[in-house]
Amino acid sequence: MILFSAKISGKYQDALKQQFPHQQFVFSNPDDITNYISDAEVFVTYGDDVNTNLITEAINLKWVASLSAGVEGSPFQLMKEKGILFTNSRGIHKIQMAEYAISMLLQVYRQSNVVRTNEINHKWDKSVRMQEITGKTMLIAGTGAIGEEVARLAKAFQMKTIGISRSGRKVENFDENYPIDDLDQLLPNVDFVVSVLPSTDDTKGIFASKQFKALPNHAVFLNMGRGDAVIDEDLLQAIKDNEIAHAVLDVFNEEPLPTGHAFWEEEKITITPHISAMSPNYVPRALEIFTTNLQTYVTGQGEYINVIDPNRGY
Repeated sequence: MILFSAKISGKYQDALKQQFPHQQFVFSNPDDITNYISDAEVFVTYGDDVNTNLITEAINLKWVASLSAGVEGSPFQLMKEKGILFTNSRGIHKIQMAEYAISMLLQVYRQSNVVRTNEINHKWDKSVRMQEITGKTMLIAGTGAIGEEVARLAKAFQMKTIGISRSGRKVENFDENYPIDDLDQLLPNVDFVVSVLPSTDDTKGIFASKQFKALPNHAVFLNMGRGDAVIDEDLLQAIKDNEIAHAVLDVFNEEPLPTGHAFWEEEKITITPHISAMSPNYVPRALEIFTTNLQTYVTGQGEYINVIDPNRGY
């Protein structure tokens, strides 16, 4: 049985049944999962419900397929012990998230908020200070599919692109690549920092007071990876002390961001509600990865896409 807790439309349900007529699909909801999980061989989810209790009850489970990329908090070691394959949908966010990053940097540099406010107030003000992102230096923390696509778009603006990652290996569209341990020494020479880091023990709190102080005071910091990469209090202080010029935040340590959070009050912090990955093409892209892997599962031929390393958590 292939059990879905991930909600997909009837159109996609019918397409799966037609493509795999000999498989039994059950399209459930989070409240009914426990009625089916003990019989499921494959569990398709958005990831939030993959916990120790579920994996313990899933006595026949062979594969968990997440239709999202983030799988932090999953019981990786238990799944490893039970020999359960774990895959995700890494790579399906790269187009929309790269567009988000560039659009947000352009909004900051082209003073979109000021221009819009002036328009609402019928105010003709030619003194608004515009800047260009062309020719700047961008450091991208995380050089996977999303980071690489951000770097590719940055090249359209003739930017120097620097990537940091766990390995520091060379990645296309980056002028330079370094291991994450070199982050601090790179920060003084960049204009933009874009974080697309996953949530791991190595990345939690990686952007703190020391890192913000190392940046030039004209720098813009953008986080669309995971909120726990940032120490909130340190970022807020860096903004207040003009250690950086602006922050764009799409992810947070607590979501939804509480209405009384100090971030809301800062003019030099742009907040978006974890929407950088949103796209009408999200589900089709995720299902394309799933169906490719399902074909491998059914036939026993080929290699699985996006297998998660339980030791790393991604």
